[in-house]
Amino acid sequence: EISACLVGSEMCIRDRPLILYPHGGPWSRDDWGFDPFTQWLANRGYAVLQVNFRGSTGFGKAFLNAGNHQFGLGMEDDMIDGVKWAIAQGIADPKRIAIMGASAGGYATLRGVSRYPDLFRCGVDQVGPSDLKILFSSMPAGWGAVKTRWVRRIGDVEHDEQLNRELSPLYHVDQIRVPMLIGQGANDPRVNIKNSDVMIEALRKKNIPVTYIVYP
Repeated sequence: EISACLVGSEMCIRDRPLILYPHGGPWSRDDWGFDPFTQWLANRGYAVLQVNFRGSTGFGKAFLNAGNHQFGLGMEDDMIDGVKWAIAQGIADPKRIAIMGASAGGYATLRGVSRYPDLFRCGVDQVGPSDLKILFSSMPAGWGAVKTRWVRRIGDVEHDEQLNRELSPLYHVDQIRVPMLIGQGANDPRVNIKNSDVMIEALRKKNIPVTYIVYP
């Protein structure tokens, strides 16, 4: 639970600009404890919301398996429910909401700004897959077990074009209306740079303001 006021302080957290900061994985979790990146943002006046959406680990198998075939769907909805809660509590200013994440969190960012175009003011995507078919097809050969898990939990996007187009943010660029910052590693073996290159090309074609940073 999040208190509406800082413990031991007279300053209440009211109507703050809020950053939704989804974790990667997506089969991972945010832990209660010191997070230097979150504290860095909070130190600069942002409220930071981290949601352990369905499919997150550490809450039992039923909760983990509740995320099956909900990547970019129910998982994303859980995050948005968290944002709506923060707005209803008066913690977040509904006109100043951003979303930022890395890897699967980057995917959630791209998915968020395209699926909920009126909620966010900007998005920061760090190595987020924009086309799941590219993600699956470019996995290293030695990652067979990893790929099998992804297929079982998400679906066979390599061979199901309709599913891939439904879940991949690349095919929903028309819904994006906010400035974007995208960071990508040039030699990332897990999320191939093609994911970001094609997204950048699509965003620029639609005249969406975007800054692209590639780390060599």
